[in-house]
Formats: sequence, structure tokens, C-alpha cells
Amino acid sequence: MADRLDGKVAVVTGGASGIGEGTVQLFAEEGARVLAADILDERGQSVVESIGPSAAYIHADVSKEADVAGAVAHAVERWGRIDAIFNNAGAGGANAGLLEIDEAGYQATMDLLLKGVVFGIKHAARAMLATGGGAIVNTASVAGINAGAGPAIYSVGKGAVVHLTKIAAYELGQHGIRVNCICPGGIATPIFGKAIGLSPEDADKTVDAMAQVMGGAQPIARSGMPRDIANAALWLSSDDASFVTGHALVVDGGLTLGRPRTGEFDQNIRQLFQSLGLEVPAE
Repeated sequence: MADRLDGKVAVVTGGASGIGEGTVQLFAEEGARVLAADILDERGQSVVESIGPSAAYIHADVSKEADVAGAVAHAVERWGRIDAIFNNAGAGGANAGLLEIDEAGYQATMDLLLKGVVFGIKHAARAMLATGGGAIVNTASVAGINAGAGPAIYSVGKGAVVHLTKIAAYELGQHGIRVNCICPGGIATPIFGKAIGLSPEDADKTVDAMAQVMGGAQPIARSGMPRDIANAALWLSSDDASFVTGHALVVDGGLTLGRPRTGEFDQNIRQLFQSLGLEVPAE
């Protein structure tokens, strides 16, 4: 099949790299017109240019409501409607534990991971009301359902996204709007490099190596890839999932069955990045 989103318009936040980039590409392959929203302008432009006229890019910092509203408005202005949004933009955020976290780190992390989703839901849903409904998909995490699978405030933010998804599904179902979230496990993306302070360019260099390391982190002995999450977002955004709402879909290769991330795994990642010749910031 290559037409599961035929005629639909979608917005993907964080669409310039990782899971978002993979989703923009897959949605376009499946017939959608897709707006990629991100702060990595050069990378985002490159992604949409490789797709063609069915894709467009807009600069949007999802920690700012005006930027989120602007992305939705741009999609509606360009293509006349919005049928789906994937609230995916995110990062590891503050890496401190609960005894060390400061207010600035807390606020920046929650603005990105939770505030961005709240306003993505708000503005997409308002636009969807005009056309009788749509599908909203949010990126949560296995860290939002299990302790020990990510930094403290990141995990809190992702747990909030899981519950926000249920609240939004309850409120918006009467309007024909479905709301679901995806809880990825270990996916080979630049997020791990960015989480320890690497530049976006250096973080990109770690992806292939991360895929090798994460292959042994869960029962399915391979790393998760952006396409794995993109496929889940595709299904939840399509009419094939028309009776699914309020659901947190775990896509983790079995990670949550009993082999969570540990401090030793974090140290292995740092050593791996150093072996690639990258200058890794001190912990």
C-alpha cells in the first residue's frame, strides 16, 4: 500500500531529523502533503527538497505557542486543511537527577516536551473542527511509563504526555478527533548525542554506532529505527486506526519487559562516542 494518507494534510514537529524526518518521508510516500516544523532550518529544508512539492518546511520552536499556532496556520493556508499532526519534537532535556535539577533546566525541558504537545493539540484540534475531525499523535516514551528509562524530568514530561493524550482523547472524541501517543524504546537517532551536549552535526555522526550498541538492549536483538516509529505514526494517523483513541502504543522491541536502561549503558554510550573521535562534554 502507498496511499494510506492519500489526500490528507499533516504537520510533523521535529521533522528535520530522527523520528520526525523518517515520518515526514513516510507520510509523503503514503500520499500526504506534509509540513515539517523544526528549528534546524538547513536540515529541514534539505529534507523537504528531497521529497518534492508535497512537502514544505517552517521554522517552529514548539516551546513557543505562537510558533506552534503558526505552523498549523501555515499548513491550512497552503493546503486548505489539516488532517493529522504528529507532535514529535523533543530532546533529552535536563540530565540532572531530582536532587540536582534547577528551575531553568526543569522549565526548558517541560516547555519542550509538554507545553509543545499541549499547544500542538490545541491548535491542530481547532483547525480540525472545520473539517469534521482528524488524528493527533504525540511522541511519549517508555520513560513515561517505567522509572529508570531516562533522565528524571524527561521521564516526568513524557509521563505527562501519556496522560495528556488520554485527556485530549476524552475531550475531543465527540468532535471526530482521535488522540493517541507512541512510546518509543531505544531508537537510533541523534537524541543520545544531543543529550550529552554534542552539537547537532556531531550527534548525527553517532546514529549508526548507537544502532549497534542498542541491538543488545532488549529481547528483539536490533536497534529501533526511526522508520519503526514512523510506521506506528502512520497507522495511528490513517483511517485504519479509526476506532483507536486514547492509546499509548509501546514500540520498544520488548525493552519494557525487564531490561531498562542503566547507568552502565549511559557510560557505554559516552565511551562509544569518544571512540568515534568526538569531544564528549564532561558529565
